[in-house]
Amino acid sequence: MTPTELQAEFFAHVAEPFTGEALFDCLPDIVYFIKNAEARYVVVNQTVVERCGFREKRDLIGKRADEAYPPPYGQRYRAQDEEVLRTGEPILNRLELQLYPTGGPGWCITNKLPLRGRLGAVAGLVGVSKDLHAPSEKGEDYPHVADAVRRIQTSFGEPLKVQDLAALAGLSPYQFEQRMRRIFQITAGQFIQKTRMDAAVRRLRETDMPIAAVALDCGYSDQSAFSRQFKQTVGLSPAEYRRVSRGTA
Repeated sequence: MTPTELQAEFFAHVAEPFTGEALFDCLPDIVYFIKNAEARYVVVNQTVVERCGFREKRDLIGKRADEAYPPPYGQRYRAQDEEVLRTGEPILNRLELQLYPTGGPGWCITNKLPLRGRLGAVAGLVGVSKDLHAPSEKGEDYPHVADAVRRIQTSFGEPLKVQDLAALAGLSPYQFEQRMRRIFQITAGQFIQKTRMDAAVRRLRETDMPIAAVALDCGYSDQSAFSRQFKQTVGLSPAEYRRVSRGTA
């Protein structure tokens, strides 16, 4: 029996479609959902419900992201949904800001995959976003990358290459990437991006530096590239974020 035949035989005996909803209810640091072709929630775990400020799943079912999340999160999530539904292409391992249980923003890794109907057309999507937690510096892997991490955190405004950081850590690029993934749950490149975006957010919120100066200060020689990356990650342009963060939008 082929794997496909084995799967077909098994699911033919399952009483109802298996969505994994109950399993994901046990994982409070993961947002899980299924949406239909109109980008409306049809399956959610309890984490989504709570982060959107609802009490029951039925309160969220049928809504789109921009009807459930506050701005700018809702608008960004809906734009992502429509991109997947329109193109049929997945969003994989995207580093972005998410709404945390405290009501404030935190980092996560998001994946969204199209779901296809029997005739091949996109019928909806399934997605997960996993919170990123601060690692322990006491872990056995951390000392091996500590110098490289310190370089990123103190020199994020300069050009940074993974191979140079790996050499600083005394590791091959592959070994360095593996350790970074184990410690931070993201790639070395994503850690650099996260560090730069954190710095940019602080400067936009707390200073009056021109956006071009913020971009340069955070390692971007091209302001337009900085603005594109910032909007993809945060959901707003740098100028929009500055206004919203100061309550002047």
